[in-house]
Amino acid sequence: MGTDATLGALSANEASCITGVPLRQVHRIIDIGLLGKAAEKRAGSRTVFRDGLVCIRLAHETTDTLTLDGRRRLVRYLLDNPEAGAARDSNLSVDVRSMRKDVRRGLSRLERARRMMSTDEAVLGGAPCIEGTRIPAHDIAEMLANGDSVERIIEAYPVLTEDRIEAASLYARAYPRRGRPRRRADWRSEAPVASGAFDLAGLSPAR
Repeated sequence: MGTDATLGALSANEASCITGVPLRQVHRIIDIGLLGKAAEKRAGSRTVFRDGLVCIRLAHETTDTLTLDGRRRLVRYLLDNPEAGAARDSNLSVDVRSMRKDVRRGLSRLERARRMMSTDEAVLGGAPCIEGTRIPAHDIAEMLANGDSVERIIEAYPVLTEDRIEAASLYARAYPRRGRPRRRADWRSEAPVASGAFDLAGLSPAR
């Protein structure tokens, strides 16, 4: 999963999911050194520490209004004052309380999504599956990305709920599948199949 089991040190993907800042922008904020000691780059990978999450939101939301140096000073203030309700620089003050709330919600959502997934080397080679099923989280995320509605996915997999589908989507964004993508599910090119055609214990449709 993530770089730390308690989500203390995070990948750029995790930070993007938690903060709601697009992944490309998270990479850019780290690469230009805005986060200072709250981020590291090693061998091409990027790590963000929890103190840097609100700073990512702040840096992103002030992109069009402040200079790079101005954003850097505000981020430095937050890192030096991790409980502050506002980032300050000279006569400038930016309220970050709502950003902190959003980050806390993002952390809770990702932690919940992680708990709702399971891995077992004896099941689909250890692919992360929705807890209690053999349905890979990344398959559900790909279906959503390809335009399948939540309703149609539930028709295909009656064991799923909206909450489980949302958790699978978030998990897949935070922890992208490695290697070549799986081929498109056959059932997607056909009309939905009655639920009796599926294993109600959570097995994927026959291929």
